[in-house]
Amino acid sequence: MTKVPHATIRPQITLNLLSQSEIAGLSSPDKEVFQLYRDCALAILNTDTEQDDAAKILADHSDFDIDIVPQSRGVKLEIHNAPEAAFVDGEMVTGIRKHLFSALRDIIFTEFKATGEHRFNLETSAGITDAVFRILRNAGVVKPDTHPNLAVCWGGHSIPREEYDYSKEVGYQLGLRGIDIITGCGIGAMKGPMKGAAVGHAKQHIRDGRYIGISEPGIIASESPNAIVNELIIMPDIEKRLEAFVRLAHCIIVFPGGVGTVEEVLYLLSILSHPSNHQSLPLLFTGPSSRAQYFEELDHFLRTTLGDEVAHFYQIITGDSAEVARQVKANIDQVHAQRRKKQEAYYYNWSLKIAEDLQLPFIPTHQNMADLKLDYGLPIHQRASQLRAAFSGLVAGNVKAFGIEQIAQHGPYKINGDEKILAEIDKLLRSFIRQKRMKIGMSEESYTPCYKLSNG
Repeated sequence: MTKVPHATIRPQITLNLLSQSEIAGLSSPDKEVFQLYRDCALAILNTDTEQDDAAKILADHSDFDIDIVPQSRGVKLEIHNAPEAAFVDGEMVTGIRKHLFSALRDIIFTEFKATGEHRFNLETSAGITDAVFRILRNAGVVKPDTHPNLAVCWGGHSIPREEYDYSKEVGYQLGLRGIDIITGCGIGAMKGPMKGAAVGHAKQHIRDGRYIGISEPGIIASESPNAIVNELIIMPDIEKRLEAFVRLAHCIIVFPGGVGTVEEVLYLLSILSHPSNHQSLPLLFTGPSSRAQYFEELDHFLRTTLGDEVAHFYQIITGDSAEVARQVKANIDQVHAQRRKKQEAYYYNWSLKIAEDLQLPFIPTHQNMADLKLDYGLPIHQRASQLRAAFSGLVAGNVKAFGIEQIAQHGPYKINGDEKILAEIDKLLRSFIRQKRMKIGMSEESYTPCYKLSNG
C-alpha cells in the first residue's frame, strides 16, 4: 500500500473563519474531538475505497497522522502517511482537500456550539431539530431562495453492477429534469445517482448541480465519500444524519440495499405513520426489473411486521428509470405547491413531527439490543422505531468500529421479540446474506452473523 509521507494543505472556501479558542480546542492530540477528526480525515482520504470495515481501515493506516497547525489567518493541515490515491502528481485532489476542511468545519461547529458554548439544546425534540438545522446552515446547505428540487437516494454500498448501473440511469433521468441529489455519500447506490445526475446536469448545461453527501463519524470510515460529492456534511451521530435527510428531502428514493437501507426505511415509516403527521413525504422504491423480488420481499416484511396500511406510504417502480424520474418530479412539484399554500419553508421541513426516540442516539450495546421491544402490541410508529433500532445495531455490528468491538468482546447481539416478527427479520436477513448485501464481497459461507434472534 503506497502512501505519501508528508503533505501540507490550506483551506479555500469550505472552512469558515476560526477563533483562536476553536483552533486551540481542536489542535491537541489528547482531545477526543481531535481523534474524531483524525478518523474522519482518514476516511475522506480513502475516497471511493471498496473497503467497508472501519477497523481494518484504521489498522491498515495506523501510521497515518494529521496535525492542525494554528496560524494568524486560520489553520493549515500537516498530513503524514496519507493514501497515495488522494493525490495526483503530488497534489491532493481538490475535492478531497475541500472535504477535509468540510469535516473540520462541522466537527468544530458541533463541538463548540454543543459542548463548549452550550448553545445546542439536545435534551428536547425541538432543540435537536434546531441543532440539525444550524449544523446544515453553517455548512451552507440550506438555501432559502431556491425552489424544491432535492431527491434523497438511499440504497446499499455493497451492490452488483446491474443495480449500480440502474441507479446511475435513474440519476441521469433526474439530472435531465434539474433535480439535485442527496445520498449517504458512499459508493454503490449512493454514488450511482450522483454520477448519473452529473451527466444529466451537464447535458442540460446546469453548472451548479448539487451532490450532497451526509455522513457521521461512526460510519464514514466504512462509507468513505465518493468522488462526485461536492457538498459534504458530517453530522454528530446517525440519528441527526437521518433527520438531516428527512428535513432536507423533497422526495426520497430507495434502491436495493442491506440492513442500513432497511434502517433508513423504518426510520422514515415511523415518522410518516406518526399520528401527528398529516403531511406526506413522497417515498419511492426502485431497482432494475431483475430485482423485483427484492422489493416484493421488502414489501412483505414491512406489511407483515407493521401492517398492510404502511404500504400507503410508498410506491414501487422497477425497471423504468424515466418513469421513476417523472414520478419524482411530479412529487416534488406537489411538495412545492403544498408548502407554498401553507407558507412553509422549502429548504427545511420544520413541520414534520419526529419523535424523540428517533432523535436520541441509540447506542448498540448488547443490553440495549436485548431490551428492544419488538411487539405487535405497540402502535405502528413505535414498532417501526424499535425495528429501526434493531437494524441500526446490525449495521454497527457489521461495519462500525464500536459495534465490531462489541461483537468481538461479547459475541453476537441477542435480539428478543414476538416470534412472528423475529421470523420475518430472520427471513429478510438470510436473503441479504445470500445476496451478499451484508458486507462487501462476503458470501453466505464467509459471513459470520453479528446477531442471534430469540423469542424467549
